[in-house]
Amino acid sequence: MITGTALLESKTLRDSVLDRTDVLDRVKALSLLPDGMHVTTAMVAAYFQVGTKAIESLVVDHREEMAANGYRVLTGPELTSFKEVSQIQSRTRAIAVYSRRAVLNVAMLLRDSEVARQVRTYLLDMEYLVRTQPVDNSVDSHSSALDTRNDRGIDISARTADGRTVAVQCKNRPGRWSVPSADMQKFAGAARAIDPVAIAPFVATCNFSPEAKAIADLSGVITVNRNELEAWTAGVRLKALR
Repeated sequence: MITGTALLESKTLRDSVLDRTDVLDRVKALSLLPDGMHVTTAMVAAYFQVGTKAIESLVVDHREEMAANGYRVLTGPELTSFKEVSQIQSRTRAIAVYSRRAVLNVAMLLRDSEVARQVRTYLLDMEYLVRTQPVDNSVDSHSSALDTRNDRGIDISARTADGRTVAVQCKNRPGRWSVPSADMQKFAGAARAIDPVAIAPFVATCNFSPEAKAIADLSGVITVNRNELEAWTAGVRLKALR
């Protein structure tokens, strides 16, 4: 199994998991500026429980990589506009901001932080679970035409009114059936290819296997089983979407 040290040393490996920004909140809640998209150096340092100098030093050492993943230094009119939107009162002439992706990048580069170590461990545990699940290639003779077509793992993609990306997978299967890990693995991988997916429901007219549930929990997928679907269609709002 790949260790956390590999993330510290391999940019290729870091790039392969940069879409998993949801892991940040699974380890510890990440507070964002009022724009809902960025954090400052001080906020990044607070999240990782280190001094701001540690974050600034990391950025100096990996400036190009960080910039590619959402790190920016704002100045001039852009800074003025950003201060207004983010309600920042500082008179500084420049401010460094980080996207969630950039914060995840920091987590994979910051050595002396327990929070960063936990993020790396969570990332690698999730990747290991997804990659090692056995693939079930069997075909259920009772499956509907919707399920047997050669799709790419996502049935519906859309955006919410506030701009968040939604990816949905639907399975119409008999109630005695369970969604296997292979189907969940396929959907989780497909949803991850859309950057960023804020809401990823997997809706099924049956239950989910324990392995599929485990992958869903680690991947941020919302599972909706038969009972929840019936309640949803009757007007009950899903707890996960509240």
